Amino acid sequence: MAIKMICSDIDGTLLQYGRKKLEGEIFDQIRALHDRGILFCPASGRQYTSLRLLFEPVADCCVFLCENGGVLFKDEQCIAENPTPRALAEEIAHDLWERSDGQGEVMLSGQNCAYLMERGLGMLDRIRFIGNRYKVISDPSEIPEEIVKVSVYLHEGGAPYVDRFVPRWQQANCAVAGPLLDRHHDRKQGCRCRIALQCAGLCPR
Repeated sequence: MAIKMICSDIDGTLLQYGRKKLEGEIFDQIRALHDRGILFCPASGRQYTSLRLLFEPVADCCVFLCENGGVLFKDEQCIAENPTPRALAEEIAHDLWERSDGQGEVMLSGQNCAYLMERGLGMLDRIRFIGNRYKVISDPSEIPEEIVKVSVYLHEGGAPYVDRFVPRWQQANCAVAGPLLDRHHDRKQGCRCRIALQCAGLCPR
């Protein structure tokens, strides 16, 4: 069977933590794949603006699986979106904000914008560092679009809060990465690449 697309994680895989730019060799490899008719798919928790900036020299050779599978971009267009039910997203956000002992900063992700409920504990610096589009809000009801992901940045680390939040939100998938807990509705790791292939027209639905 011919290879049609290659997906890869970004942070901690292709891009070492603390760095802002990819090695030029990676772009050469993506171009070589493109010449063979193979798409490259960065698969990340980052938003599209951040990923597009990171892969700018080869962006036209890529399909972007963003927000932990919440949105898919190709040719600068969103071609698929998997929103969280609005009431569920807002309820999760309020819970993460109110029961994190003043340590939690909440980010709600739209199609290509991060909406931040921040406390000055570091999340805003991180968002600026990776190049996200963002808007600071005081309540999720201010968000004018569908929500694809809810995250909480926990200043002192996520581990002490896993037992507090995960059992309560079993209906929403959860990923823990350092000081971050992510919630995204009905999104399983094993199907993300297949969905990307289908939406890019590379395999049957």
